[in-house]
Amino acid sequence: MILETVIVGPMQVNCYILACAESKSAIIIDPGAEVDKIQAILDRYHLTPAMVINTHGHYDHIGGDDKFGISVHVHKQDSEMLKDAKKNLSALFSLPCKVASQINLLEDKEIIKMDCFELEVLHLPGHTQGGIGLLMKKPEKGIVFTGDTLFFQGVGRYDLPGGSEQSLQKSIAEKLFTLPAETKVYPGHGPATTIGREKNNNYFHRID
Repeated sequence: MILETVIVGPMQVNCYILACAESKSAIIIDPGAEVDKIQAILDRYHLTPAMVINTHGHYDHIGGDDKFGISVHVHKQDSEMLKDAKKNLSALFSLPCKVASQINLLEDKEIIKMDCFELEVLHLPGHTQGGIGLLMKKPEKGIVFTGDTLFFQGVGRYDLPGGSEQSLQKSIAEKLFTLPAETKVYPGHGPATTIGREKNNNYFHRID
């Protein structure tokens, strides 16, 4: 299995590239910007992009969606954000972003399958209404991509349009902190962590 992290854009988004060494087809998670850096990793491993997955619809995670000529996958509740520069917040920075690629809608608990990979969609509302995590089922277990829901010693903002502190807390408590402690967390920004570390140290963990 190939798993590479590429930090892109002024917001320092973690873009993840997943591939099975045998097939050379790649899943790209959150190609927010600096497509040349992403392409350099694809070229290094001789990979062909096959699928883009957005963990949510904010502009810093979707800016490069159209650059690979492939379909984009996003939760149905964030799909409108990909088409609306105001909703994805890019209009605020005078750099309106709208995704023109084919958009495929994801549902909670859906299993995304490609080559050796199986990724379970975890609907994690709170940062946005349609935020998701991706729990790897194959070829390895114990890995979750959390987007802007859970970070190393932090969480995503919930004061933006579509955000909710209560929903974010519930998503983390019920969908993420119920995973095994050793599960490795690959967040949308910042360093990787584990579920156990965040349960013990994250300031947002307020479960009675």
